Amino acid sequence: MTMALKVEMLGVDALSADHWALWDQMRLANPALSSPYFRPEFSRIAAGVTPGARVAVLHRGEDVVGFFPHQTRGGAIQPLAAPMNDYHGIISHPETAPTLNHVADLLDGNRLNVSGWVGPGGAGKVREAVMAVLPDDGFEPWYAERRTTQGKYFKDKERARRSLESELGPVRVELGLRDPDLLKQVVNLKRDQYRRSGLHDVFACGWTVRLLEALIQAEGDFGASIAGLWAGDKLCALEYSLHADSHYHFWFPAYVPGLARCSPGVLLSLETMRQGSEQGYRVFDFGFGGEHYKKYFCNASQSLHEAVIQKPGLQASLRGAAAATLETLVGPARGEALRTSLRRRWSAIEACEVDGLARVRGVAVAARAALRKTPDILTASA
Repeated sequence: MTMALKVEMLGVDALSADHWALWDQMRLANPALSSPYFRPEFSRIAAGVTPGARVAVLHRGEDVVGFFPHQTRGGAIQPLAAPMNDYHGIISHPETAPTLNHVADLLDGNRLNVSGWVGPGGAGKVREAVMAVLPDDGFEPWYAERRTTQGKYFKDKERARRSLESELGPVRVELGLRDPDLLKQVVNLKRDQYRRSGLHDVFACGWTVRLLEALIQAEGDFGASIAGLWAGDKLCALEYSLHADSHYHFWFPAYVPGLARCSPGVLLSLETMRQGSEQGYRVFDFGFGGEHYKKYFCNASQSLHEAVIQKPGLQASLRGAAAATLETLVGPARGEALRTSLRRRWSAIEACEVDGLARVRGVAVAARAALRKTPDILTASA
């Protein structure tokens, strides 16, 4: 008879050297955990700046069979460093990974909220993360294939590059930049974008910026850095990315407003892949699908789960009643689209803001933005 799983809650700094060695052994044995987010370094660095950080250590008898780094927000449990953590799940050998529903039952919160769960699912909806996987000989064979199958798109981007050079001067791209001033520019450009779009400003809370600052200081084969594209003397685009082993995760792209016609962000991605392949990177992760340009780059995907698992009680009953009311008002399909939008907005606010007043302000801004966008959401779902 298989022994039941038991959970031990530890601070990240309480994990022993043996724990970390087992963590890395499990990660290397499980291909689904290849993202840099699963490296021990990410959790150690994130725990240093993230409020409410801890690790659920899963035991079966005397054996440790898994780890789940997470954070607590009142009675809610979220992956460590959410909403900055694009991929999360149990660090374990593939054959012993518990399901998402089982993990929710084991934890001591009243709600588990995940947006990019890797591993056995059950609850919630499936999302696809997309990536460009290069062959062993690097960028050029991949680009030749893309130019054949997506020729019109990439020829257009080559024309955009020539146009940018004609207007501003020669294009140059630099990778591996760790300049604090460039990081400030990335953050400021993203904050401007959040204000324009009505999305929650994930950098207003402070600790999320400190996370980027800490990751960019990491040394060795794990860390973060910035890639920048200049045309002549003008900075046109930046992207903050996370990388480890052969995996390069595009994370926070930003480009200077007014240059969209020249596609500086796409040009930066292309050149990042070209130069990055020379440094040994073979998987360029674009995160969740959605943006139109990604379909032209990506030739592989990974299925992830997004879910809110609520334990029985008053909150679960209220959530169910609200969902039923919304479906009655606008229909099941439209109600689901609106629920998803509101849930994602609230998840970001809850994860970022540990101060009650800041949460109230965030909810007010999100509510106004949702009301403005409701016709668009409903139309898109029709």
